[in-house]
Amino acid sequence: MVLVSPGLDRGDTLSERLRGALNTARKAQDKHRTLVLGTILANLKNREIELRRPATDDEVAEVLRKGIKLRREAVEQFHAAGRTDLASGEEAQILVLEEYMPPAVDPDEIRQAVRAAIEGGAKDMGKVMGQVLPRYKGRADGKVINQIVREELQAG
Repeated sequence: MVLVSPGLDRGDTLSERLRGALNTARKAQDKHRTLVLGTILANLKNREIELRRPATDDEVAEVLRKGIKLRREAVEQFHAAGRTDLASGEEAQILVLEEYMPPAVDPDEIRQAVRAAIEGGAKDMGKVMGQVLPRYKGRADGKVINQIVREELQAG
């Protein structure tokens, strides 16, 4: 049951949208959504303390991405242990967090950047990743980039 719109059409920052969504979830007494958003906002607050300044949207997206990654790892562990009940709870949390992620970069765009790096002289995994990864930091999953680099290096 989704009671909260992420408000992606508004001009708010990502952290403001998360805080607004948390307040809306609290008012709606949506305990599941309140827990997920509260946890992510606590992680964000810790990140801002480390930075000693408010986080940019890219940094907020990185906190979200980390939260999603941790939950995906938990899903794998729960499935391996035969605890599908716990895995489904983590999957529901992932869906909530993904609502606030910026749109992912098209894999074709990443593939073009990888090919350009290879044509530019980067012939091994580390060099290609070193050139491509910073361009898409916060906008693409590192696993996707890694897979595309492997495919292109094998093809070339």
